[in-house]
Parts: sequence; structure tokens; C-alpha cells
Amino acid sequence: MSQYDVIIVGGGPTGLACAIEAKRHGLNYLVMEKGCVVNSLYNYPVNMAFFTTSELLEIGEVPLVSQREKPTRLEALKYYRLVAGRYELAIHLYEEVVEIRGSDGNFEVRTRPRSGKPELYSTRKVILATGYYDKPNLMGIPGEDLPKVSHYYREAHAYYNCDVAVIGGRNSAAEAALDLYRHGARVTLIHRSACMSDRIKYWVRPDLENRIQKGEIHALFDTRVVEIRPDCLLVVPSHSTDGEGEVRTIKNDFVFALTGYHPDTEFLQRAGVKVEPRRMRPYCNPETLESNVAGLYLAGVIIAGLDTNEIFIENGRHHGKQILSDLVAKLRV
Repeated sequence: MSQYDVIIVGGGPTGLACAIEAKRHGLNYLVMEKGCVVNSLYNYPVNMAFFTTSELLEIGEVPLVSQREKPTRLEALKYYRLVAGRYELAIHLYEEVVEIRGSDGNFEVRTRPRSGKPELYSTRKVILATGYYDKPNLMGIPGEDLPKVSHYYREAHAYYNCDVAVIGGRNSAAEAALDLYRHGARVTLIHRSACMSDRIKYWVRPDLENRIQKGEIHALFDTRVVEIRPDCLLVVPSHSTDGEGEVRTIKNDFVFALTGYHPDTEFLQRAGVKVEPRRMRPYCNPETLESNVAGLYLAGVIIAGLDTNEIFIENGRHHGKQILSDLVAKLRV
């Protein structure tokens, strides 16, 4: 069985930042990532630009060079590959962690590599930096599991000349609706509140509002979807108790249910981490980011539970130094 000082679960920007700090401290470390490096960023919309500037995405004192003030998804992917290569980070890609057992100083990490043959690793400490993008917030309505429904948006070409519904009220929904419209889709934007979120990117909001005002994007506010069918959607006013007379039918070919995401709290709880049930916040010491399980640390957006707008790459990238400062001190006791 392989033995490590620390295993880092998650190969996103925060996980890579933790790995850099572990390497700087001379630890025997390993990053486990169930997908590709920075897998969540890879699954972002193809033409997405970040809300923030390049320097706020940087890790390991490596500069991120972008053509414009706000880097694109492609520039970020190239950058994080560069960082991983420059530091020669030890990363196992396409190897999913399925179980963490044991206690401080003697954890066992069981994984499922792409080969399908289970692997077992021993480690003194664990850092969980698994993000939240793998678990969409489901609506819990009939038809949500139809093949035409997706909780992730990548690109628009396949939806030309189709009736497409975008469900949601934040950045991902706004940008998807605009991209689909510009590539020839007939877009209906559906949101349960009276207006879109006030956190929408400042350059996206007026564009979306203009498209709605001109009737180029059909918007249904104060509306919720109650059923998805192969050729249509059933919607009602948000305040409705599903009275039959209030149900409307919307012609539809494809649905993007961009209703947000949440951390995998079941995985955290199986590892022994206590989770506050209402906001799904895991317990951790705010000074050290150590969870209630001694020797098991939390990094990045999983700390915020459902309040995913509290932690981004910009502040999560600093968790590596915060965690490793405490972790190394305890290893040396």
C-alpha cells in the first residue's frame, strides 16, 4: 500500500494550490482527481470569460497572461496546465476517491481508477478540495431525467433553429440564453423570481435586458416549471398551488436547467465530517480549515455549503497556505 504525508482530493485550482504548498514543504503528497486537471473549469461553457481579472486566478506565483483584462476559459485551462507542469505536481487523473477511512495519522483512501481496479492508499493527512460543480440542484419534477435535459451548458451550435428553455436566474443562465440566441435558437428564459440575480456580470445584464425588451429572448419571470415532456414544458406562476387552470404549455425541444450546484455532502459525511443540514455547511475550524475529523482538512468552495457565492478561485486559492501551515506543524509534533 502506498504511503503519503497528505492526499489531496480534487485537482481544481484550490487543490493545485494545496499541492504546491505541500511540495514546497517537502511532503510526500498526491492529488487525486476523478476527471481531468481543473475538471470543473473544463466543463464551463466553451466561450466563457471569467468575472475576475487574471491576477486573482493565479496560484504558485506563476503569472496568468491573458489577451484581455478578464481571462477566458481556454486561457485558464492553459494556465493551470502550465502551473501543474512547471511544479511537476504529482496528480492521478481519472481516479475517483470513493472512500476515506481511519483517523489522524492513519487514513486509508480507497479509489476507483479508470481501469476499474480498486486502489488503496495510506496517508497521514487528507485535504478535501472537491468543489461543488458535480452535484446540480435538481428541481424534482417529472421529466427532469429526459435526455433533452441538461444541467450543464457547453456551446450553442447543436441548438440552432430549436426551441430551447433556459431555467435559472444567475450568470450561467443569462450567458447561456444569450449564446443560444446568437446562434439561432429560439430561447425561453424561465426564472421563479421576479427578476434575474443582482450578481449577474455587469456587462451581461444590459445585453440580456435589451434582448428581452426587444422580444428576441422570451422571458418568463415569477414562473416555475412543473413538468418536462418530450415536446413541451408545463409551467405555472411561482405562487401557484398547481391549480389546473394556471398551467401553461411551452413548446420545447431542449432544456438547460441551470439552477445551481451543491457540494457532495454525502461523501463528506461518509468521511465523518459533520454537516449543518440547513445550509449544508461542513464543520471546519476557520483558522486552520481542519474539519471535526482530526487530520482531515477542507479547502475551497465546499466550505461554504449552499452559499457558493462566498468562495471563488480568488479566495479559495489561498487555502493551501492556510492549511499547510497547520498541517505541517502537526506532522512535526
